[in-house]
Amino acid sequence: MIEREIIHTTTASKRIFAVVQDLLQFVVLFARVLLELILLLAQTFLPKKQKDISGEVVLITGTGHGIGRELALHYASSGCTVVCVDINEQNNLETVQQIKNLNRGAVHSFSCDVSKREQVLALADRVLAEVGPVSVLVNNVGIMPTHPLPQQSAEEIQRVFDVNVFSQFWTIQAFLGQMKELGRGHIVCLSSIAGLIGLSNLVPYCATKYAVRGLMEALHEEIREGPYKDLIKTTTIFPYMTNTGLCKNPKVKFPSLLGLLDPKEVAKQIVAAHRADCLEVTIPSTLLYINNWTRLLPSKCGIMLKDYIDSGVESDLI
Repeated sequence: MIEREIIHTTTASKRIFAVVQDLLQFVVLFARVLLELILLLAQTFLPKKQKDISGEVVLITGTGHGIGRELALHYASSGCTVVCVDINEQNNLETVQQIKNLNRGAVHSFSCDVSKREQVLALADRVLAEVGPVSVLVNNVGIMPTHPLPQQSAEEIQRVFDVNVFSQFWTIQAFLGQMKELGRGHIVCLSSIAGLIGLSNLVPYCATKYAVRGLMEALHEEIREGPYKDLIKTTTIFPYMTNTGLCKNPKVKFPSLLGLLDPKEVAKQIVAAHRADCLEVTIPSTLLYINNWTRLLPSKCGIMLKDYIDSGVESDLI
């Protein structure tokens, strides 16, 4: 009997200790979250510290036009060695020539279909041999069919996933190892506002951009929990509709507030987010906070707000 009471008392003591320990951990967590919110509030009124990226070897996909071309020009102006990658060799060479006219960082051109894993792995070997290890990877390439799901062919859906999602898996697998060898690196991936909000005429596109968001969140955790947590950074970018030609029939209710973005300005903000080691950034930045707060409301409230803003794309089959 006495032995049972001792066992019972010991078990109760362990449970009480576990509960107290859990409560203390929660108090510490609450204090850390509160401190983080205070720091975030303070940082909104202070300029973000920008790291020096001169001398970095930056590989960018989809540099033949649009945001990719502007990113290549911006990184070159910052003194980086830029590796331009595009399936369209002629357009890519035009970007390279514009960079050479700047007389700044070195530039290299490579033709590659990044949706093909074998081509990406071969590209990584060529870049390593001809340029050196890549320290910054910018996954920019993307395509955007814009018509209702029933009218999208199986080939279209497969292609948008190959280009928008699988290409990012292949490039990360190909170049992350080079960053680990260097002991530092940064991976920047472009998702989209369509990776935060579902939109009509963009069902496969939205699915791919949500996938990029999930890919980057999980990759960040994998790196954070490993030996390179302070050495390799990740940044996910969610741009609003940009005037690159992808949005063939944009629908904008408030053009003065949410008109199509200039690719030059988008590229500038992407590089700034990279230099500030931001984890996630929308362009414009306010959309991230609007989306996060709206998600706390009942779903119908979010739908009402979406209907009020009334922006998106019309079908390109009209």
